[in-house]
Amino acid sequence: MTWRAALLLAAGALTLPLWPSPFAGVLVMTGGVLLLVLVDRMRAVPPAALSAEREGDRTVRLGGTATVALHLGNGSGRTLRAQVRDAWVPSAGARPDVPPDRIVTVPPGDTLVLPTRLTPTRRGDRPAVALTIRSYGPMRLAFRQRSGRPATPSWTLRVLPRFDSRRHLPEKLARLRIIDGTQVTRGRGQGTEFDTLREYVVGDDIRSIDWRASARQADVLVRTWRPERDRRLVCVLDTGRTSAVRVGDEPRLDTSIDAALLLTALAARAGDRVDLLAADTAIRATVTGSGRPALLPRLVHALAPLQPALVETDFELIAGEILRRQRQRSLVVLFTALEAGALGEGLLPVLPRLATRHRVVVAAIHDPVLTTMTTTTPARAADAYAAAAGWRALAERDRVRAALARHGVTVVDAPAGALATRLADTYLRLKAQAQL
Repeated sequence: MTWRAALLLAAGALTLPLWPSPFAGVLVMTGGVLLLVLVDRMRAVPPAALSAEREGDRTVRLGGTATVALHLGNGSGRTLRAQVRDAWVPSAGARPDVPPDRIVTVPPGDTLVLPTRLTPTRRGDRPAVALTIRSYGPMRLAFRQRSGRPATPSWTLRVLPRFDSRRHLPEKLARLRIIDGTQVTRGRGQGTEFDTLREYVVGDDIRSIDWRASARQADVLVRTWRPERDRRLVCVLDTGRTSAVRVGDEPRLDTSIDAALLLTALAARAGDRVDLLAADTAIRATVTGSGRPALLPRLVHALAPLQPALVETDFELIAGEILRRQRQRSLVVLFTALEAGALGEGLLPVLPRLATRHRVVVAAIHDPVLTTMTTTTPARAADAYAAAAGWRALAERDRVRAALARHGVTVVDAPAGALATRLADTYLRLKAQAQL
């Protein structure tokens, strides 16, 4: 029964003084209204006669807007008058074009399209939760509503990482081309491979002379060298408790993902093989570098549902997986936090085995809260204690950084907005110095 039926009962109550017997008036009035309600409910389209399907976007980047349309079909012989509520999880940011309190009309045998705009606030899979249809009668005195009729059409929108650092990719690729050009040297560069033969000129390294090729020609020929291709890069994402710390407006893991995507795109264009591993106490995601043209899309889809876990990261597991998977010397980039407790007890004991086989880079996000705590003049006693805690945390980071450096590990410690670019610069520097 709707508010219209209640209003009709109230209007009938005003006529009770006109009846010879108030009791008879109540019976007649109530019976008449209930009869109208019953007839109106019977004339409402049953939910079982309706069908629902969806179509629209399956993926969207975080911060973007997707559109998913609900196709509501009326398979009955009556006109459908209904309120439709298409519910999604709150983080999907659903905004239906037709408000749920508005009554829509669908003629018999026709289909109504109800678009919903989704602006997600979190990365990952955002599913549709429930579809509720309230079918009214012609007089809107009563309605029919059954849970699960029609069944909620399943739909999941995958929210991909932002990848804001993409805007820096053209500048990094330009630097990469310069490095590739300058490393096609006239001599025998370290870590380079044979490119072509050319005539000897004064100043060439005599060790580059190809005597066999020169014996077949009238001129002395030297070998030229180029940077080696098909180097191996392994991006390791720490998804343990330290990755859940919010730095700015998003978790530390999201910033690490953005930096990993820029580094992957740059390394793939350089001809390197890129693998990815995400782990805490278990392996959460793996992506291998086969099929390079589709590497970045596969990487983005694999990282989209990744979420931090409130557990201590098992660096023994990570080191064992890297050593088992990567037989060839590789550049291992570990995205984690420079936290003395996590790295001192977890990473440092297994680092010698890892650093002996591979070149290791630790990429960490500098928490701006520590900088604020140590640069603000204390106005109260509590502020002085906070500043002391900040200085102690920075000192512990320095000790961890020094311990990593003793094992030959390169540390990139940068604010959230600069981590991606500084890590890419470190990769280009190592490549220019043939240290990969």
